[in-house]
Amino acid sequence: MRQKLLRDGANELSYEIRGIVKKADKLKTLGQKIYWENIGDPIQKNAEMPKWMRDIIAGLLNENGSFGYCHSKGVLETREFLADKTNALKGTQITAEDILFFNGLGDAISKLYQFLLPTSRIIGPSPAYSTHSSAEAAHANTTPLTYKLDPENHWYPDMDDLYLQIKYNPNIVGILIINPDNPTGMVYPTEILERFVAIAKEFNLFLVSDEIYSNVTYNGAKAHMLAEYIEDVPGIALKGISKEFPWPGSRCGWMEYYNRDNDIQFNALCQTLDNAKMIEVCSTKLPQMAIPRIMTDKRYLPYREEANKAIGRRAEIIANLLGDLPQLTFNKTYGAFYNTIIFKKGVLKEGQELQINNPKVAEMLSSWIEEKMPLDKRFVYYLLAAKGVCVVPISSFCSELQGFRVTLLEENEELLEETFTHIREAVLEYCK
Repeated sequence: MRQKLLRDGANELSYEIRGIVKKADKLKTLGQKIYWENIGDPIQKNAEMPKWMRDIIAGLLNENGSFGYCHSKGVLETREFLADKTNALKGTQITAEDILFFNGLGDAISKLYQFLLPTSRIIGPSPAYSTHSSAEAAHANTTPLTYKLDPENHWYPDMDDLYLQIKYNPNIVGILIINPDNPTGMVYPTEILERFVAIAKEFNLFLVSDEIYSNVTYNGAKAHMLAEYIEDVPGIALKGISKEFPWPGSRCGWMEYYNRDNDIQFNALCQTLDNAKMIEVCSTKLPQMAIPRIMTDKRYLPYREEANKAIGRRAEIIANLLGDLPQLTFNKTYGAFYNTIIFKKGVLKEGQELQINNPKVAEMLSSWIEEKMPLDKRFVYYLLAAKGVCVVPISSFCSELQGFRVTLLEENEELLEETFTHIREAVLEYCK
């Protein structure tokens, strides 16, 4: 082309969570059974949306209004309902005008970073969720800024590391919190959340809290929402229904603006996001209409409680199979439906292998292995080829750690045990 087309940050737009599917699909053509542990789609892992929910959604199809546009910010009735839920937390108060709907949180995240100056940076956790880290890096034309989550301390953030990065980098304008966290399954304790607020106040920052898993907690944990603890700091909460109902195919998420009038620049960002959605006309209407009808149904809370208990049981099964391996740093999870498992330093080395009995699979694996590739990625490819288990390397989550992320989604507990027994065997064989 006569001129360069892509800006420098474009090469940060990677999504190994789905990228590894291409390799798994190729193995399927060779007869390999695949155990899908790469993506957080409950429906793919044998979950079913309850029939009563589907009946509510089906009923909406009989309402002619469900086929039209809605307000550019979203269905007013739904925004009023969600504002009331947030206000019931007795923290910062909002109105329906502080809520903006998107076609999934991926859409919301992309828009959030799109309109920031390239020099205005939002620092987020590492291991990082790829949608956030890729979008932040692409908008800044460089690698993403991250603070460390510590696997030796329940995956809690290194707050001193975060503080010093912010103190000595005046380009940082915001802090990203993912609570419960993806990919680690950690739920933030109150004292750390309060420290985020204190840092934001000291350096005049805004907070962004990804709360897509806020109602997916178990084994005694509770996730505190941004509205509860933000005080007078400007902030944005990111929420949705894809994991909670579950209805990932709805592509329905929303932002809630907090304390937007407390800062002129932050208010301008919120207004720009509203204007950008207005240009698109609106987000998909039908799932928005379903939200208050499903969430106010008397069956909803018991359904969520039972679903969370089931995830908690699966977390214990995984802990029993992997938690005692000396090669691994293993943390139990209490929120979301992921676990990030780390190899201890020095465990992974060049030249380690798993036995591959199928010559065609071995040949395919050989074509994937590259010189100087991250050692955890090498393990993940061997695990996929030898055992058929599809996981994601932690080096793909903007992290210097070596490990892999799994899900806690498999509804069939016999299949869950089979899958994680394969992982246990692979770790022991590979790290001999």
